[in-house]
Amino acid sequence: MAVINTSHPEEFILLGFADRPWLELPLFIILLITYPIAMMGNIAIILVSKLDPHLHSPMYFFLTNLSFLDMCYTTSNVPQMLFNLGGSKTIGYLGCVVQLYFFHIMGGTECLLLALMSFDRYVAICRPLHYTLIMNQRICLLLVSIVWLTGITYAVSEATVTLQLPLCGINELDHLVCEIPVLIKTACGEKEANELALSVVCIFMLAVPLCLILASYASIGHAIFKMKSSEGRKKAFGTCSSHLLVVFLFYGPAISMYLQPPSSISRDQPKFMALFYGVVTPTLNPFIYTLRNKDVKGGLGRLVRYIFNSIRRFVDIK
Repeated sequence: MAVINTSHPEEFILLGFADRPWLELPLFIILLITYPIAMMGNIAIILVSKLDPHLHSPMYFFLTNLSFLDMCYTTSNVPQMLFNLGGSKTIGYLGCVVQLYFFHIMGGTECLLLALMSFDRYVAICRPLHYTLIMNQRICLLLVSIVWLTGITYAVSEATVTLQLPLCGINELDHLVCEIPVLIKTACGEKEANELALSVVCIFMLAVPLCLILASYASIGHAIFKMKSSEGRKKAFGTCSSHLLVVFLFYGPAISMYLQPPSSISRDQPKFMALFYGVVTPTLNPFIYTLRNKDVKGGLGRLVRYIFNSIRRFVDIK
Protein backbone atom coordinates (compact mmCIF):
# COMPACT_ATOMS: atom_id res chain seq x y z
CA MET A 1 0.00 0.00 0.00
CA ALA A 2 2.99 2.31 0.55
CA VAL A 3 3.83 4.61 -2.31
CA ILE A 4 7.42 5.20 -3.35
CA ASN A 5 8.06 8.88 -3.98
CA THR A 6 11.58 9.99 -4.74
CA SER A 7 10.98 13.36 -3.09
CA HIS A 8 9.83 11.95 0.24
CA PRO A 9 12.01 12.33 3.36
CA GLU A 10 13.27 9.37 5.36
CA GLU A 11 11.33 10.56 8.38
CA PHE A 12 8.94 13.29 9.45
CA ILE A 13 9.17 15.55 12.47
CA LEU A 14 5.73 15.91 14.09
CA LEU A 15 5.93 19.28 15.80
CA GLY A 16 2.81 18.73 17.89
CA PHE A 17 2.73 21.21 20.77
CA ALA A 18 6.48 21.92 20.75
CA ASP A 19 5.70 25.64 20.92
CA ARG A 20 3.56 25.03 24.03
CA PRO A 21 5.61 22.57 26.14
CA TRP A 22 3.45 23.23 29.21
CA LEU A 23 0.59 21.43 27.41
CA GLU A 24 2.48 18.23 26.71
CA LEU A 25 2.58 16.63 30.18
CA PRO A 26 -1.16 17.16 30.95
CA LEU A 27 -2.12 15.81 27.51
CA PHE A 28 0.26 12.85 27.92
CA ILE A 29 -1.38 11.94 31.25
CA ILE A 30 -4.90 12.34 29.81
CA LEU A 31 -4.08 10.09 26.84
CA LEU A 32 -2.38 7.53 29.09
CA ILE A 33 -5.61 7.29 31.10
CA THR A 34 -8.21 7.53 28.33
CA TYR A 35 -6.61 5.08 25.88
CA PRO A 36 -6.94 1.98 28.15
CA ILE A 37 -10.46 3.14 29.12
CA ALA A 38 -11.44 3.40 25.44
CA MET A 39 -10.01 -0.04 24.68
CA MET A 40 -11.65 -1.74 27.68
CA GLY A 41 -14.99 -0.03 27.08
CA ASN A 42 -15.16 -1.06 23.43
CA ILE A 43 -13.94 -4.60 24.17
CA ALA A 44 -16.71 -4.89 26.78
CA ILE A 45 -19.33 -3.77 24.22
CA ILE A 46 -18.06 -6.36 21.70
CA LEU A 47 -18.01 -9.18 24.28
CA VAL A 48 -21.46 -8.47 25.66
CA SER A 49 -22.95 -8.13 22.16
CA LYS A 50 -21.44 -11.46 21.10
CA LEU A 51 -21.98 -13.50 24.27
CA ASP A 52 -25.43 -12.32 25.36
CA PRO A 53 -28.24 -13.98 23.33
CA HIS A 54 -30.54 -11.05 24.17
CA LEU A 55 -28.32 -8.77 22.08
CA HIS A 56 -28.13 -10.88 18.92
CA SER A 57 -29.91 -8.33 16.70
CA PRO A 58 -28.86 -6.07 13.78
CA MET A 59 -28.53 -3.00 16.02
CA TYR A 60 -25.92 -4.69 18.23
CA PHE A 61 -24.20 -6.24 15.23
CA PHE A 62 -23.64 -2.71 13.91
CA LEU A 63 -22.65 -1.52 17.39
CA THR A 64 -20.02 -4.27 17.53
CA ASN A 65 -18.60 -3.03 14.25
CA LEU A 66 -18.55 0.54 15.61
CA SER A 67 -16.69 -0.56 18.75
CA PHE A 68 -14.14 -2.48 16.66
CA LEU A 69 -13.70 0.59 14.44
CA ASP A 70 -13.19 2.84 17.46
CA MET A 71 -10.55 0.48 18.85
CA CYS A 72 -8.64 0.50 15.54
CA TYR A 73 -9.20 4.25 15.09
CA THR A 74 -7.79 5.25 18.45
CA THR A 75 -4.94 2.70 18.18
CA SER A 76 -3.89 4.18 14.84
CA ASN A 77 -3.08 7.54 16.42
CA VAL A 78 -2.90 7.51 20.25
CA PRO A 79 0.40 5.54 20.57
CA GLN A 80 2.06 7.99 18.17
CA MET A 81 0.60 10.92 20.13
CA LEU A 82 2.05 9.47 23.33
CA PHE A 83 5.49 9.13 21.71
CA ASN A 84 5.19 12.69 20.46
CA LEU A 85 4.13 14.16 23.80
CA GLY A 86 6.72 12.01 25.59
CA GLY A 87 9.55 13.67 23.69
CA SER A 88 10.04 11.65 20.47
CA LYS A 89 8.89 13.96 17.68
CA THR A 90 9.94 11.79 14.73
CA ILE A 91 8.13 9.14 12.73
CA GLY A 92 9.59 7.17 9.81
CA TYR A 93 8.17 7.71 6.33
CA LEU A 94 6.77 4.18 6.19
CA GLY A 95 5.22 4.59 9.65
CA CYS A 96 3.61 7.83 8.52
CA VAL A 97 2.19 6.14 5.40
CA VAL A 98 0.76 3.21 7.39
CA GLN A 99 -0.80 5.60 9.91
CA LEU A 100 -2.23 7.73 7.10
CA TYR A 101 -3.99 4.76 5.49
CA PHE A 102 -5.32 3.20 8.68
CA PHE A 103 -6.46 6.52 10.18
CA HIS A 104 -8.51 7.38 7.10
CA ILE A 105 -9.82 3.86 6.48
CA MET A 106 -11.30 3.81 9.97
CA GLY A 107 -12.56 7.40 9.74
CA GLY A 108 -14.19 6.94 6.33
CA THR A 109 -15.78 3.65 7.34
CA GLU A 110 -17.16 5.14 10.56
CA CYS A 111 -18.84 7.96 8.62
CA LEU A 112 -20.81 5.43 6.60
CA LEU A 113 -21.40 3.01 9.47
CA LEU A 114 -23.11 5.73 11.53
CA ALA A 115 -25.42 6.39 8.57
CA LEU A 116 -26.16 2.65 8.32
CA MET A 117 -26.98 2.53 12.03
CA SER A 118 -29.47 5.37 11.60
CA PHE A 119 -31.11 3.47 8.72
CA ASP A 120 -31.43 0.45 11.01
CA ARG A 121 -33.19 2.57 13.63
CA TYR A 122 -35.45 4.07 10.94
CA VAL A 123 -36.59 0.63 9.78
CA ALA A 124 -37.03 -0.63 13.36
CA ILE A 125 -39.21 2.31 14.42
CA CYS A 126 -40.93 3.43 11.22
CA ARG A 127 -41.32 0.00 9.54
CA PRO A 128 -41.46 -2.43 12.50
CA LEU A 129 -43.56 -5.06 10.70
CA HIS A 130 -40.97 -5.31 7.92
CA TYR A 131 -37.88 -5.06 10.15
CA THR A 132 -36.93 -8.75 10.25
CA LEU A 133 -37.50 -9.03 6.50
CA ILE A 134 -35.43 -5.96 5.56
CA MET A 135 -32.66 -6.26 8.16
CA ASN A 136 -32.03 -10.00 7.95
CA GLN A 137 -28.57 -11.45 8.60
CA ARG A 138 -27.61 -11.64 4.92
CA ILE A 139 -28.58 -8.01 4.25
CA CYS A 140 -26.74 -6.80 7.37
CA LEU A 141 -23.53 -8.59 6.34
CA LEU A 142 -23.85 -7.18 2.81
CA LEU A 143 -24.41 -3.61 4.05
CA VAL A 144 -21.48 -3.76 6.49
CA SER A 145 -19.24 -5.21 3.75
CA ILE A 146 -20.19 -2.34 1.42
CA VAL A 147 -19.47 0.19 4.16
CA TRP A 148 -16.02 -1.28 4.85
CA LEU A 149 -15.17 -1.57 1.14
CA THR A 150 -16.22 2.03 0.47
CA GLY A 151 -14.19 3.32 3.42
CA ILE A 152 -11.11 1.42 2.27
CA THR A 153 -11.54 2.65 -1.33
CA TYR A 154 -11.86 6.27 -0.18
CA ALA A 155 -8.81 6.11 2.10
CA VAL A 156 -6.53 4.27 -0.31
CA SER A 157 -7.35 6.53 -3.27
CA GLU A 158 -7.20 9.84 -1.37
CA ALA A 159 -4.08 8.97 0.65
CA THR A 160 -2.27 7.62 -2.42
CA VAL A 161 -2.92 10.82 -4.38
CA THR A 162 -1.80 12.92 -1.41
CA LEU A 163 1.46 10.98 -1.08
CA GLN A 164 2.34 11.91 -4.67
CA LEU A 165 2.60 15.60 -3.76
CA PRO A 166 6.19 16.94 -3.70
CA LEU A 167 7.45 18.04 -0.30
CA CYS A 168 10.56 19.83 -1.62
CA GLY A 169 12.68 18.60 1.27
CA ILE A 170 10.19 19.66 3.94
CA ASN A 171 9.95 17.03 6.67
CA GLU A 172 8.18 18.99 9.43
CA LEU A 173 4.45 18.44 9.96
CA ASP A 174 2.72 20.80 12.36
CA HIS A 175 0.58 18.04 13.83
CA LEU A 176 0.50 15.10 16.26
CA VAL A 177 -0.20 12.48 13.58
CA CYS A 178 0.02 12.04 9.81
CA GLU A 179 -3.25 13.30 8.31
CA ILE A 180 -4.24 14.16 4.73
CA PRO A 181 -5.14 17.88 5.16
CA VAL A 182 -1.87 18.57 6.98
CA LEU A 183 0.21 16.79 4.31
CA ILE A 184 -1.56 18.76 1.57
CA LYS A 185 -0.97 22.01 3.45
CA THR A 186 2.74 21.16 3.92
CA ALA A 187 3.32 20.15 0.27
CA CYS A 188 4.84 22.60 -2.18
CA GLY A 189 3.86 23.31 -5.79
CA GLU A 190 0.39 23.05 -7.29
CA LYS A 191 -2.04 21.45 -4.86
CA GLU A 192 -5.35 23.13 -5.66
CA ALA A 193 -6.51 19.99 -7.48
CA ASN A 194 -5.82 17.90 -4.36
CA GLU A 195 -7.73 20.34 -2.18
CA LEU A 196 -10.68 20.28 -4.57
CA ALA A 197 -10.63 16.48 -4.81
CA LEU A 198 -10.52 16.16 -1.01
CA SER A 199 -13.46 18.55 -0.62
CA VAL A 200 -15.55 16.76 -3.26
CA VAL A 201 -14.85 13.30 -1.83
CA CYS A 202 -15.57 14.48 1.71
CA ILE A 203 -18.93 15.88 0.63
CA PHE A 204 -19.91 12.32 -0.30
CA MET A 205 -18.26 10.80 2.79
CA LEU A 206 -19.44 13.37 5.34
CA ALA A 207 -22.19 15.70 4.13
CA VAL A 208 -24.31 13.12 2.26
CA PRO A 209 -24.33 10.52 5.11
CA LEU A 210 -25.06 13.28 7.64
CA CYS A 211 -28.03 14.49 5.56
CA LEU A 212 -29.33 10.90 5.38
CA ILE A 213 -28.94 10.55 9.15
CA LEU A 214 -30.85 13.78 9.80
CA ALA A 215 -33.60 12.75 7.35
CA SER A 216 -33.88 9.35 9.06
CA TYR A 217 -34.19 10.94 12.48
CA ALA A 218 -36.76 13.44 11.27
CA SER A 219 -38.93 10.47 10.27
CA ILE A 220 -38.07 8.64 13.50
CA GLY A 221 -39.01 11.67 15.60
CA HIS A 222 -42.36 11.92 13.83
CA ALA A 223 -43.00 8.21 14.41
CA ILE A 224 -42.02 8.42 18.11
CA PHE A 225 -44.46 11.24 18.81
CA LYS A 226 -47.25 9.20 17.21
CA MET A 227 -46.64 6.23 19.54
CA LYS A 228 -49.42 5.66 22.06
CA SER A 229 -47.25 3.78 24.56
CA SER A 230 -45.16 6.04 26.80
CA GLU A 231 -42.83 3.11 27.53
CA GLY A 232 -42.31 2.55 23.79
CA ARG A 233 -41.58 6.23 23.27
CA LYS A 234 -39.09 6.26 26.13
CA LYS A 235 -37.23 3.17 24.87
CA ALA A 236 -37.11 4.42 21.25
CA PHE A 237 -35.97 7.87 22.36
CA GLY A 238 -33.24 6.41 24.61
CA THR A 239 -31.79 4.26 21.83
CA CYS A 240 -31.96 6.98 19.17
CA SER A 241 -30.63 9.79 21.39
CA SER A 242 -27.52 7.72 22.16
CA HIS A 243 -26.81 7.26 18.46
CA LEU A 244 -27.51 10.93 17.68
CA LEU A 245 -25.08 12.04 20.38
CA VAL A 246 -22.36 9.80 18.90
CA VAL A 247 -23.13 11.21 15.42
CA PHE A 248 -22.66 14.82 16.52
CA LEU A 249 -19.50 14.03 18.50
CA PHE A 250 -17.95 12.42 15.41
CA TYR A 251 -19.28 14.51 12.53
CA GLY A 252 -18.83 17.94 14.13
CA PRO A 253 -15.01 17.91 14.37
CA ALA A 254 -14.64 15.90 11.12
CA ILE A 255 -16.68 18.44 9.13
CA SER A 256 -14.68 21.33 10.57
CA MET A 257 -11.49 19.63 9.35
CA TYR A 258 -12.43 18.13 5.99
CA LEU A 259 -15.07 20.38 4.46
CA GLN A 260 -12.81 23.39 4.12
CA PRO A 261 -9.64 23.86 2.02
CA PRO A 262 -6.53 22.64 3.90
CA SER A 263 -4.84 25.99 3.19
CA SER A 264 -7.49 27.76 5.31
CA ILE A 265 -7.10 25.49 8.35
CA SER A 266 -5.64 27.26 11.38
CA ARG A 267 -2.39 26.03 12.90
CA ASP A 268 -3.73 24.32 16.04
CA GLN A 269 -7.09 23.19 14.65
CA PRO A 270 -5.88 19.81 13.27
CA LYS A 271 -4.23 18.90 16.59
CA PHE A 272 -7.27 19.54 18.77
CA MET A 273 -9.64 17.99 16.23
CA ALA A 274 -7.47 14.85 16.03
CA LEU A 275 -7.52 14.63 19.82
CA PHE A 276 -11.30 14.98 19.79
CA TYR A 277 -12.47 12.61 17.07
CA GLY A 278 -9.53 10.23 17.49
CA VAL A 279 -9.52 10.00 21.29
CA VAL A 280 -12.52 11.63 23.00
CA THR A 281 -15.24 10.12 20.80
CA PRO A 282 -13.98 6.47 20.93
CA THR A 283 -13.63 6.81 24.71
CA LEU A 284 -17.13 8.22 25.24
CA ASN A 285 -19.01 5.94 22.82
CA PRO A 286 -19.13 2.84 25.10
CA PHE A 287 -20.36 4.97 28.02
CA ILE A 288 -22.99 6.71 25.89
CA TYR A 289 -24.45 3.40 24.71
CA THR A 290 -24.14 1.78 28.14
CA LEU A 291 -25.61 4.55 30.27
CA ARG A 292 -28.61 5.16 27.99
CA ASN A 293 -29.40 1.56 27.00
CA LYS A 294 -31.02 -0.85 29.48
CA ASP A 295 -30.32 -3.88 27.27
CA VAL A 296 -26.57 -3.16 27.16
CA LYS A 297 -26.45 -2.43 30.91
CA GLY A 298 -28.27 -5.69 31.58
CA GLY A 299 -25.91 -7.58 29.28
CA LEU A 300 -22.85 -6.05 30.95
CA GLY A 301 -24.24 -7.02 34.36
CA ARG A 302 -24.71 -10.62 33.22
CA LEU A 303 -21.21 -10.66 31.72
CA VAL A 304 -19.65 -9.36 34.95
CA ARG A 305 -21.54 -11.96 37.01
CA TYR A 306 -20.46 -14.71 34.62
CA ILE A 307 -16.78 -13.66 34.87
CA PHE A 308 -17.02 -13.36 38.67
CA ASN A 309 -18.62 -16.81 39.02
CA SER A 310 -16.02 -18.35 36.69
CA ILE A 311 -13.19 -16.87 38.76
CA ARG A 312 -14.83 -18.09 41.99
CA ARG A 313 -15.23 -21.64 40.61
CA PHE A 314 -11.60 -21.60 39.46
CA VAL A 315 -10.44 -20.50 42.94
CA ASP A 316 -12.57 -23.18 44.61
CA ILE A 317 -11.05 -25.88 42.37
CA LYS A 318 -7.55 -24.71 43.32
